[in-house]
Amino acid sequence: MTTTASSPIDFFASHPSLVVRDALNLAIAAHEGQVRRYTGEPFVLHPVAVAHLVAAYERDPLVLAAALLHDVVEDTEVTAADLASRFPASVVRMVLSLTNPSRPDDGDRTARKAIDHAHVAQADPRAQTIKYADVYLNVQSIARHDPDFAKRVYLPQKASLIRRLSRGHPVLRRRVRESIDALMDQLLAD
Repeated sequence: MTTTASSPIDFFASHPSLVVRDALNLAIAAHEGQVRRYTGEPFVLHPVAVAHLVAAYERDPLVLAAALLHDVVEDTEVTAADLASRFPASVVRMVLSLTNPSRPDDGDRTARKAIDHAHVAQADPRAQTIKYADVYLNVQSIARHDPDFAKRVYLPQKASLIRRLSRGHPVLRRRVRESIDALMDQLLAD
């Protein structure tokens, strides 16, 4: 993957913590060939962007590693056991608390999201901070690329989720809430 010298990937590739560098390498390998739905960009750029945003609020290498890995169990062949063999237990716990437990046979989107939201609401503050960053970046992308879905479904669901999550970094939580409100106002005005 080609990057510029000051890219978020380079930030983590040169991070002083081995656990962060290992997490980046696993994220790159696990998400190999995956692309973002609306943009076609390599999927790994999303967890890297999430971790980069988290790094503005949280410097703990274990949290940054979990941010880099937050989608690997949910979206790749990597298992919890794979993570446990390579990373500290706290990283694995954070990743699993960010992994949606719902399955397609759990019902419609509303039912599945209720299960997922209840799960992440139990997450520790560090994992909730990662979730805030994930939501912040996803709402920006969805609002830009699928404004109708964002207005009807996605933004209201994420607003509800963020209201439930109160244990993460308060400044980032406020930033996410303000972003969702601003995007909704903008989409309703269009």
